[in-house]
Amino acid sequence: MRVIAGSARGRQLLAPKNQRVRPTADRVKEALFSILVSRLGDFSGMRVLDVFAGTGNLGIEALSRGAESAVFIDSHRESAELIRKNLDVTRLADRAKVVTQEAAAAVRWLSRGEAPFHLVFLDPPYAEGHTQRLLELLSTSPLIDAGTTVVAEFSAKEDVPTCFGRLAESERRVYGDTALSFLTLSDRGEPCP
Repeated sequence: MRVIAGSARGRQLLAPKNQRVRPTADRVKEALFSILVSRLGDFSGMRVLDVFAGTGNLGIEALSRGAESAVFIDSHRESAELIRKNLDVTRLADRAKVVTQEAAAAVRWLSRGEAPFHLVFLDPPYAEGHTQRLLELLSTSPLIDAGTTVVAEFSAKEDVPTCFGRLAESERRVYGDTALSFLTLSDRGEPCP
């Protein structure tokens, strides 16, 4: 697992020794960031939220590519410590905050004081229902607005809807067992049908 582009390009990220964390595969990450670059351009000035961050792989890639700041959420202390180490290895710690808390509680807590994020990564454990619950929560959260892109990663075998309140899928890509869903708020600001 490595940083693909930007200031930390080529740096190897630390990975956990157990199987509890499943980092996004390099080929899926390359495809994801290629899509994001074509949709969003560069990452300059972006605020990024990485939920179920694990190793920090996705948020660190965005920081390396020029994102202004990133908040990483993970409920496991071991993962939070791994994220901090990876931020140190990549010399990006000064633009990051790590929150060690259950995902939904952390999103609610951040909603009280954080401005909307430009980019949200959601990469929960597969097939446990976290994807739908968090997308429903985010659809009404002040952490996202019309300028936010949400990327959810989940098992291609999961039956994940394409609409959550005002949050609607604009594209879905499948890479082996991994599905990537790109979501934004609906243009009219109304709930999807």
